[in-house]
Amino acid sequence: MSKFYITTLGCKINQYETQAITEAWQKKGYDLVATPQEAEVIIVNSCAVTARAVRDLKKLLRQLAKLVADTRIIVTGCAAEVMAEELKKLKEVHTIIPQSQKNLFLQPENILCSTSSHSLPFTSCSFALEISNYFRARAVVKIQDGCSHKCTYCIVPLTRGPSRSRPPKAILDEIERLFNSGVREISLGGINLRQFGRDLTPKIDFWDLLLQIQQHFGPEWQGKARIRISSLEPSELTDKALNVLSQSSLVCPHLHISMQSASLNVLKRMGRGHYRPQSLEKFVHQLKDIWPLFGLGMDILVGFPGETEKDFQTTYDFCAHIPLSYAHVFPYSKRPGTPAARFPDQIPASVKKERAAALRELIQKKKTLFLNKLVKLPQVHLVVENENQGMTEYYVQARLKNPDPSLCARQIIKAKPKGINVECWMLDVEL
Repeated sequence: MSKFYITTLGCKINQYETQAITEAWQKKGYDLVATPQEAEVIIVNSCAVTARAVRDLKKLLRQLAKLVADTRIIVTGCAAEVMAEELKKLKEVHTIIPQSQKNLFLQPENILCSTSSHSLPFTSCSFALEISNYFRARAVVKIQDGCSHKCTYCIVPLTRGPSRSRPPKAILDEIERLFNSGVREISLGGINLRQFGRDLTPKIDFWDLLLQIQQHFGPEWQGKARIRISSLEPSELTDKALNVLSQSSLVCPHLHISMQSASLNVLKRMGRGHYRPQSLEKFVHQLKDIWPLFGLGMDILVGFPGETEKDFQTTYDFCAHIPLSYAHVFPYSKRPGTPAARFPDQIPASVKKERAAALRELIQKKKTLFLNKLVKLPQVHLVVENENQGMTEYYVQARLKNPDPSLCARQIIKAKPKGINVECWMLDVEL
């Protein structure tokens, strides 16, 4: 079985691990193919963070089985960790590699020669998978995995285990490999960046790492490449954060905050009572001295058990007040094995849908306001994704009014904002 096809569901960390698996197999002489019909083995890198993610996985498996009835299908990732018994009952699935055993992909010959996933040897190193390139224009580097916090709604501690941090040298080496391969934007990713470095010796935190990255790469790569920060919690937005960001010449003016709710009552029931929404307000005000304009995104979970109309209104009002440029709004869904799935006062689906719709409508207005600010800028810097579009430093997609076939993906170019593309809510720019 020399030809393989791999597809990914879920988060950017899964995307990173898909790239790592692909590189590991190619180093062993296996050929990546573009379609499942060409493959002799198919790898599905799954997600289980929401009920919808599980439905999407089952739908994909049925579709693949119809396309390639006799091709071996391997399911790995988070769903393979927490619902292995259920997956075993599906006739479409031939082999299951749990998330905790993903490093087995370093030995594809063992997987393909085995008739049962239970007989496979286990490789225990959490960060044995690594990358030297990326399948997209903008890359992700995984700096941390797992979570030890255990929010009451979250299945991730069950799927990925406790927090583990990657050694800084391995991170710096990987960033260097990616820059040398032509990547010009790298997102520092993890499951819970607040816990980065706690298990290292000596202990460090995320901001210490970011300062090391600046010191190591800033002199050579300033203006030539950039670093993007993935999701942070409000508790990470400290004076130390402001100090490090003020020194960085590589970090994009963009933050994404895992807020979930602005109601203290809801946050406590979520197991997230360790921060206050007001800390984000204060930080945003202070950050304007460093970044006069910046993109600000947020994760919001609506309809959590016991969320009252007043609780929701608190979150709505908070989002209206904060200078958001976008937000990801998720209606709460029960995840098996989590405390919140057994909480009383579950919110009806219709109410969750209404609240999510109201918040998304607000967020769309906030995004429009932010786009109107970008239009007034003399220029933005795009990482080219194709001849038609790229990503600005503010985490807003931009569409080129006059596509240029000579543009190379990954390069950073300057462009002048010309308006808002209302068809796709991108920024219209021209060279």
